[in-house]
Parts: sequence; structure tokens; C-alpha cells
Amino acid sequence: MSNPLRCWWPSTVLAALILSGCATAPTPKTAECSCPAGEKQAQTEKKDEKPALPLFVKSDFSSLPGWSTANHGRFLEAFSEQCSVNGNALAKRKATPTGLLEACRKARQNLSGNALLPAQIWMEANFDVWQLQQEDGKKEGLLTGYFEPLLKGARQAQGAYNAPLYGVPADLITVKLDEQYPELKGKRLRGRLQGNTLVPFFDRAEWERLGPDREKPIVWVNDKLDAFLLQVQGSGRVTLPDGSVIRLSYAEQNGHPYKSIGKVLVDRGELTAAQATIPGIRNWAKANPGKLDDLLNANPSVVFFKENKVLRPQEGPVGAMGVPLTGQLSLAIDREKIPYGSPIWIESSNPVTNAPIAQGTLAQDTGGAIRGRVRADYFWGTGEEAGTAAGLTRQPLKMWLIWPKGTPLPESGS
Repeated sequence: MSNPLRCWWPSTVLAALILSGCATAPTPKTAECSCPAGEKQAQTEKKDEKPALPLFVKSDFSSLPGWSTANHGRFLEAFSEQCSVNGNALAKRKATPTGLLEACRKARQNLSGNALLPAQIWMEANFDVWQLQQEDGKKEGLLTGYFEPLLKGARQAQGAYNAPLYGVPADLITVKLDEQYPELKGKRLRGRLQGNTLVPFFDRAEWERLGPDREKPIVWVNDKLDAFLLQVQGSGRVTLPDGSVIRLSYAEQNGHPYKSIGKVLVDRGELTAAQATIPGIRNWAKANPGKLDDLLNANPSVVFFKENKVLRPQEGPVGAMGVPLTGQLSLAIDREKIPYGSPIWIESSNPVTNAPIAQGTLAQDTGGAIRGRVRADYFWGTGEEAGTAAGLTRQPLKMWLIWPKGTPLPESGS
């Protein structure tokens, strides 16, 4: 979803602006290198490095684990819904490959036409399969999980409802860097004006101290750790005292980089790596209430929300692609490797039941922590059960791109 882990960019991109300002300077021509010995050694070592292998390796449907027994109709219907008349999220994105959009439209025609082909046969006739691999040729990567929290809260601070969740501050400024510097595609700079100077926005510790006097929260929830985790997930639902439910969607972020509190606890020797799951962090917080604020402030990033009044109750939160996410079907990927809307077959396992996961998913979300070739974040759904699974998910992963025949592979695969 439009999730902080999926959308954050560090304020250090200012350095990229400085570098890009020098990019047009001519390169001096020299007859020979007069590099110091250390630099010569570094250059020699660089020459010895093996070039990265292609991202995509040709495969076939028979190689997909679970393909022959999968629910292809559900998979194809979900794929075709991305170019529905009402939403047409694929067409709205300029970066969508033409072939992917055309395949989506053809899928809709097949599903609604009189000469309906079985979904499996239709997909095998219209798509090719490409397995993703690491730079060194290894096929295995990492699957993590996320979910939509369901919290309890109130419009006003009262009793146990003392953890605020904010809308976008009035003085938060966001600059889209790629509008001036195309090489910084997708990157943004966030800050606030101090006089005539753009300075970094407040980090978490500063905002915890200053925020209540600067902005009115959208809602107050009854658990500070839950409020923090909702920011990590990027959206969620809050049940009010009268039984009504409001939905919060990611709106902005303060510009500071995300830092995992699980890793902080491991680095401090408070938990082992195996214990640093969401359930493990909850248990630590209950046992160490006096240390919780310091732990949360170790992550300088703050996420700001908007109240979403458009989504229907049965719909999931909206992902970065702009469509509601579907539990155990939507996937967050590195958008520099895979275009939004792409069908992705995955092989992994359920951390709760140890049952294999071998299924089709759709690349509908992304995030700052989701970087790399064989790397994805699995959307488990809404509520406590989904949260338990998401918090434990750190599984081996294999990925296959199911790509329209005759369509050039994504550029990053070259």
C-alpha cells in the first residue's frame, strides 16, 4: 500500500542535487593515468569483478510450482480488474508497458466473451515465463509481509486513547526532484521553510514533542506501539467508541529515513534476531514500558495520514499503484525492477503453518525497504490474524515474471 516502508526517501538526496549540478562539466582528457598506487589497485580489483547476470532468465509454465492446480480464474480476473472501466489503473500510469496494458484488455475480453477460453489455457497462450535471479545467478531471495491494522480509537484524547495519528502538517513541503532532474526519477525532498531556507522537517522525537501544539490529530488510538506499527504498514482501520470505522491511508512522510526498531533491539542486545518479530517486539514493549518511547524515537521517520472515505468496507487499503490491495494476492516489489500490474508467480512458505506458498500475485505496491532483484512484501490482509502472519514473515522466496508474449522485458532486466 502507499506505505512508509514503500514510499520513504531520505533527505540526503540533496547530495544528488549537488552532483547533478556538476553533471554537464566536461571530462578532462589525459594521455595516461597518474593514479596513486591505491587507486590503481582498486581499478584492477574492479576489472576482476564479474559482471552482473541478467535479471530475467527464460523459463516456462511447467517450471512454476503449483501451476497445474492453481485457481487460474481468480488470478486472471484479478489481473484484468487492473484495467477495468471504473479504475483502469494500468492506463493511468505513464510507465505501464503498452504490451502489459493490451494483455490486460485482452484478458477482460476473454473473461466476458462468448468464446471463453479456460484461464490456464488463455494465459499459457498469451504469456511467457521469466525467472528472476540475483546478480550472481542465485534464484533465491527474501519475502517479508505486511497487513492492514485494525485498531481502536477516538476523535478526542480521552482515557486510554492517548496516541495521536496526524494528517499532513500545513508547513510540510514536498519537492518532486525528477521534475527538474530526470535522473532522480521517483525521488522527493521533504522539509519546511525556516525564513527563506528549506530545512529538514522534524524527526520523530521532535514531532512527538512539538506536534500536539502544531496540528490537530485525525484520531487518537489506545496503544502507542500500535500507532507506530500503523505508520509502518501505511494504512489501517480504526473503530471508534460508537462502533463506526474510519480508514486511514498514507498521505505523506517527514522525509527522514526509516530505521527498523527490530534491528535496534537486536543491536542493543535486547532481543535476538529470531525474536525481533512483531509479536516479539510487543512482548518486549509490555515488559519494558519505560523504554518504549526511546525505542520508537530511534526511527526518525513519521508517517502522516488522510481519512479515506471512498473505499468500500470489503475493499483493502490502496497500494502505491492506486488500486485496493487484496489479501494474499497483492505484492509489493521494487518498482525499478518490475512494473506495477505485472503478474508475478512466487514460491515461499507460510511462517505460521509452514504450508508452502506457490501462487500468482500482482505487483501492486512498493516501498523504500523493498529493494533488490528477488525481493517482495506479501500483503496478508486485514486484522489480527493477518498481522500475526505478517509479523513473522521472513521467508526464502523465488519469483517468476509472467510477461505478455512479444512485449520487451522491463528495461532493468537488460
